[in-house]
Amino acid sequence: MDILALDLGTSSVRGLVLDADAVPRPGALARRRVHLVTGDDGTGTLDGPAYLACLTECLDELAAGGHLRDVDLVATSAQWHSVLPLAADGTPSGPVLTWLDTRPEALAGAAGPADPADFHRRTGTWWHRCYWSVRLPWLREHGARNARFTGLAEYVLGALLGDAPMSMSMASGTGLLDLRRLDWDPEACELAGVRPEQLLRLAPDGWHGRLNAEHARRWPQLARARWAAPVGDGAAANVGSGCVDPTRAAVTVGTSAAVRMMQAVPAGAEPPPLPEQLWRYRVDHNHVVTGAAYSSGGNLFAWANRELRLPEGAALDAALRRSAGSVRANPRLGGDRPPGTDPAGSGELRGLSFGTTAVDILAGLMGGLCRLVADDLVRLEGGVGEPMEVVLGGGALTASPWWRAAFADALAPREVRWQRNPEIGATGAALVALGRLPEAAHIGGIGRTDETASHA
Repeated sequence: MDILALDLGTSSVRGLVLDADAVPRPGALARRRVHLVTGDDGTGTLDGPAYLACLTECLDELAAGGHLRDVDLVATSAQWHSVLPLAADGTPSGPVLTWLDTRPEALAGAAGPADPADFHRRTGTWWHRCYWSVRLPWLREHGARNARFTGLAEYVLGALLGDAPMSMSMASGTGLLDLRRLDWDPEACELAGVRPEQLLRLAPDGWHGRLNAEHARRWPQLARARWAAPVGDGAAANVGSGCVDPTRAAVTVGTSAAVRMMQAVPAGAEPPPLPEQLWRYRVDHNHVVTGAAYSSGGNLFAWANRELRLPEGAALDAALRRSAGSVRANPRLGGDRPPGTDPAGSGELRGLSFGTTAVDILAGLMGGLCRLVADDLVRLEGGVGEPMEVVLGGGALTASPWWRAAFADALAPREVRWQRNPEIGATGAALVALGRLPEAAHIGGIGRTDETASHA
């Protein structure tokens, strides 16, 4: 049995085939870049139909290569927090708002939760522009008055499958889910201006879908494959990094960045106390993930690479090691993730001189993110009462040995290791779909931060 793992990211869509042990099959990878529209006003949107086309192209490519012949299970890692307005006929009536979009704001005169601390405890979130409690009223005010709303993962899977309810993991990212009851939270829905019955149906534990007739004809190799409920990308990255209990924290740097810890919390059980500055979402019906996220990550390097004259490859890493570290930076170029509220354009550079180089600026930005993560890791550890081992992961850290070393320094004296597998999201989603979370604690590929990806 093979597993098809889909990664519905912000900068790209990927499909890869894994064996029964969730190890990638050589050469069985298809990837398409997607166009993220950004602007100085905080815009961060994707085109829904174009995104769906990128996913179908990936599946076409894998099918043409003969990689889908033995696929029995499809697992999906998908970006949290996205929302897409739909017209009456189910077609998009506007772009997809991603987690990066900082424009939504509470409407004038709107009142927030009656008890903000209890709201945070129940939903793991805040009344914040990142969540549907603020996003849906804002979208209605900006042209989507009669729209229905869905998430990006639910939109694309709804086009492919006969039925595509919202998973508990993706629902928790909307900010409208009661994490203990595993049902829509009445107060959060009231803030969002929707009744629970107007929202997507929630997938039951063990749900599996199938391709609809049209797409079963297009990809007959997948006609009998079971599609598992999607997993939020952060939760999938934790599993793929081997961080599935409170002894380990995952620090993941892809387009954005996050630090997270997983805990077993079955449906109906009261979750552990939640520090006021941290969020909490669902991995599945039996696990939660707690942490902090940042709008800046690999996009810091992408911006610097586009705008500054940087060396390339090994030469850049050597130049970073020579940098004096004189530049101090606030890396929040894309604004704050919750609970912070600073808008896009909040980045800052300090300590510039006529001797400052482009590499010094890059080092300052990347080091600034290390310090943000270190501060939030202390908060995360406060909830469990002891220091944690840290596992670094994600494409941006795979590409930069210097950044891995900088994180190791910023997080010392903790033990800091690195997951060399660049496809941690896809691998993690596959392990969740297989119901093999305990095995993830012993996943391969974790080694020293100075090792290279070729050792994986």
